[in-house]
Amino acid sequence: MLRTARRAEPAFAEEPRRLPIDTILVGDCIDHMNSLPAGSVDLVFADPPYNLQLESGLTRPDQSRVDAVDDDWDKFDSFAHYDRFTRAWLAAARRVLKPDGALWVIGSYHNIFRVGAALQDLDFWMLNDVIWRKANPMPNFRGTRFTNAHETLIWAAKNQKSRVTFNYEALKLANDDTQMRSDWLFPLCTGNERLKGEDDGKVHPTQKPEALLFRILNATSKPGDIILDPFFGTGTTGAVARKLGRHFIGIEREQIYVDAARNRIATIRPGVFEALQSVTPKRKETRIPFGSLVEQGMIEPGTQLFDLTKRYFAMVRADGSLVSGSHQGSIHKVGALVQGAEACNGWTFWHYEQGGHIAPIDDLRADIRAKLDLLSA
Repeated sequence: MLRTARRAEPAFAEEPRRLPIDTILVGDCIDHMNSLPAGSVDLVFADPPYNLQLESGLTRPDQSRVDAVDDDWDKFDSFAHYDRFTRAWLAAARRVLKPDGALWVIGSYHNIFRVGAALQDLDFWMLNDVIWRKANPMPNFRGTRFTNAHETLIWAAKNQKSRVTFNYEALKLANDDTQMRSDWLFPLCTGNERLKGEDDGKVHPTQKPEALLFRILNATSKPGDIILDPFFGTGTTGAVARKLGRHFIGIEREQIYVDAARNRIATIRPGVFEALQSVTPKRKETRIPFGSLVEQGMIEPGTQLFDLTKRYFAMVRADGSLVSGSHQGSIHKVGALVQGAEACNGWTFWHYEQGGHIAPIDDLRADIRAKLDLLSA
């Protein structure tokens, strides 16, 4: 009897590398990023050294010392040295991003322009620069410059074709139904949020406020996403990620910061899943044509529609089109024509009246969507 030959199995099958999620990796950020699987991370938030180039300590008018950033990790031999470091960590970050991934990086006037040039040289695609305006900035004690009251964030996609996460509708709702702007007002990290050491001094000189990370993660990530922070510090990214149901990977080389971050994150309870969901983007909602409202008897042929000021009127026809004087066509086309506008959202422009109640026809579309959602549940 013939036997089918079996392919020889390797003596040791290579296991797929597992992502160290919800973990702080201790050591060099470039080495650790290069050891992670390519295309495995949804979002990178980076708060790199600013290379402040402080030559001497800062003092207040009363001669007390300002707690400035003069740590070794912020010192570089030259701009060329800083540029090499920046390009190396950005290249490593780009490698681990998924095809539709994105990166945030924050900096000051000392470094953000050099970082921006490196981002473009490495084929990241710029999406926005955001100004974090500080509600309580440190004064310019010497009176020789403007008070430095902001920092700059750059939001960039992995490449031009990346379809990044942007929770536009959720941001608009949180901003009193107004588009979220690119200038954000938050106070510096102070009070109970600021981590203190045994001597009651700051554990980290540049600890970022959780509110800043809360907006970034809410805006550009989804529950379950993996957020990488290669300059983890005292763990603000990890703390907020845990609250918002995201996973994190932190990289930090200073043990004092690692210990503080671990203790901080250990006290945080993960957010409840239902509370972490955002509104469904309109472009992903089930498409409901206006004609289906007529077909289902929600709008009768011959019904008069009007704008909210009752300046314009149109009649509904049996095929779902509208007619208004010499104008005819879809709810959007007729809405634009009667106003002499280039475009119009007919769902919100046209209203109907029933039992003395006036409402946009979009309410009827929402009713149909709700019924469909119940049937598919």
